Amino acid sequence: MVLFPVPESCPTRLMPEPGGQTMLYVCSLSKLQQVVDDVKATHLVTVLNPEMDMERPTGIAPERHLRLSLNDIAATLPGFKLASEQQVQQLIDFVHAWDRTTPLVVHCWAGVSRSTASAYIAACSLRPDLSEMELAKALREASPRATPNSHLIALADALMGRDGRMVDAIESIGRGADCYEGNIFAMPHIPASGVTIASAADAQAPLLASTV
Repeated sequence: MVLFPVPESCPTRLMPEPGGQTMLYVCSLSKLQQVVDDVKATHLVTVLNPEMDMERPTGIAPERHLRLSLNDIAATLPGFKLASEQQVQQLIDFVHAWDRTTPLVVHCWAGVSRSTASAYIAACSLRPDLSEMELAKALREASPRATPNSHLIALADALMGRDGRMVDAIESIGRGADCYEGNIFAMPHIPASGVTIASAADAQAPLLASTV
């Protein structure tokens, strides 16, 4: 497999969108503090291997940080931890407890698989008015590198009673571009509290600023 570095043209910093119409951001571990600072996030979902230590970013209180310890695998493998139904339910409960007045960041190691699956699950859970396919296409547009973990998607599909629609939608967008690290992006269609669904659906991509 050929791996491509992040091209120079790829935006490396985010600024929150005017009106707060984009509230959920995705990144890798290496970009975590930067993104938390840029968007002034107060909530965090960490999806990392069980043995990995991490320092909680400045600005994130312990009670607003969900840590899910699991490996990026899609089937049982000796010595590795497969995502569980309980962990996916924790994710769903966490995003529903989030009041969406301030941004939430989801990250994994590379920002490609576990975090993008988690962001898609969050979007499907928070926006039942939108189809699974529409949200999957929005994910692909926001992140050409995203390859959501299929096991996480299947667990969420079953928990939310989606009858395979989440699984089918993610399969339809295919594997993302091979890369060392995913691009920082905002998951579309996650409006701030108080923003009407109609205006959120019309929101443009977040403002981007070049690295200083």
